[in-house]
Amino acid sequence: MTYKPSPIDTVTVRLPRKILRLVELLARNAHENWAEQRLSEGWKYGKRRDDIRQEHPCLVPYDELPESEKEYDRKMAVETLKVIFGLGYKIEKDLKSDRKR
Repeated sequence: MTYKPSPIDTVTVRLPRKILRLVELLARNAHENWAEQRLSEGWKYGKRRDDIRQEHPCLVPYDELPESEKEYDRKMAVETLKVIFGLGYKIEKDLKSDRKR
């Protein structure tokens, strides 16, 4: 059997400018979740990925990632947001719930 990915078509979806501000936050959070999962599975930092030794060079804070890795996370965030909007959902910020980070 040959797998052929078929993601939701988002080519025509344009994200509102204010939503684009979420991209970096979502990308950073995706990395943090990925790293937390890997660490909980016993992975640790290593200069090269080694599945046997469970070492990975991206087990570092987001700000220390190579730009190519950050861009991967940003692309996933953008595509997720585009799917949300493309399916007719809206995202609104509740100003009363603003929390300092």
